[in-house]
Amino acid sequence: MTGTLKRKTSVTVDADALDSAKELQINVSAVAEAALLKAIGEARNRKWQAENADAFAAQAEWHERNGHPLADIIAAPGGSSWNN
Repeated sequence: MTGTLKRKTSVTVDADALDSAKELQINVSAVAEAALLKAIGEARNRKWQAENADAFAAQAEWHERNGHPLADIIAAPGGSSWNN
């Protein structure tokens, strides 16, 4: 099994937080990597939504004018989940 390529970097963090992490045996690199991956995913999601905002608006406008094509079969607890 091959490992993931890692690269060293330098970050500046609050000294008390770093001391507490060391005392509690928290792997700062692993926490930073997980937080970075989460931030990347969220940023990609925001970018994708912004890039596709016109398509979402056009679809919403179409649904406003025409209703949902599957409205008769879309159901949620208590009734239809689509409001015409």
